[in-house]
Amino acid sequence: MASRGFAKGRENMGRFTGKNAVITGGSSGIGLATALQLQAEGARVAVTGRSAEALAQAKEALGASALVLSSDTSSLTDIEALAEKVKASFDHVDLLFINAGVARFMPFEHVTEAFFDEQQAINTKGAYFTVQRFLPLLKPGSSVVLNTSVVDVKGYAATSVYSASKAALRSMARTLATDLQPRGIRVNAVSPGPITTPIFEKTGLSAAELEAFAQQTRELNPMKRFGTPDEVARAVLFLAAEATYTTGAELPVDGGVSQL
Repeated sequence: MASRGFAKGRENMGRFTGKNAVITGGSSGIGLATALQLQAEGARVAVTGRSAEALAQAKEALGASALVLSSDTSSLTDIEALAEKVKASFDHVDLLFINAGVARFMPFEHVTEAFFDEQQAINTKGAYFTVQRFLPLLKPGSSVVLNTSVVDVKGYAATSVYSASKAALRSMARTLATDLQPRGIRVNAVSPGPITTPIFEKTGLSAAELEAFAQQTRELNPMKRFGTPDEVARAVLFLAAEATYTTGAELPVDGGVSQL
């Protein structure tokens, strides 16, 4: 019953007591919220990021027991070095949350090769090779969760490159679930809708454009609000610890915008 590996040990202090978790892009937003919830339930966590300021803040929030590592998800060299550093400290990984990503918006007619390549390198290629390089550390009963987005099923203007990168991750959740099932590893995806995170400040939109986008987003959302990083984090923990008979699936956390 390898697929129930994460469910063991609940009689201890938390669902993740004695478990090791790695979160790429874990120095802020959804990734940091997930790391904090995992710690609260007994896990040892490793998080990555690229911003020195965000990494310092994450280190302060997570404390000395966490690994807080600088790593560029678009660099295969960095990914390989990250896997080696985690191996040296953790020996194995029970949860790998592929959360690192960028969201850049641009009208289709203005998209350049550099703009396209940056998002694909981080959101798609980086995710793919991070799972591959961490595979030797993922033991039977472990879980991989990919962070996709509502844009993998919604056709919003000026998001063609971003949406394509996230749709690739949705496909990856299915294909890697098939590839890794014989090893007893489940692969699923969490699909956030509009979430209040620092990523919106990095979209390339002006302050006025961001405010207009936020207002429109709230109006179109069935729940009439943005979600919080903690709400997405709880979904990630559910996929890792509770959904032991689920693989290849995508769990929307979007206020119903992709469903209603």
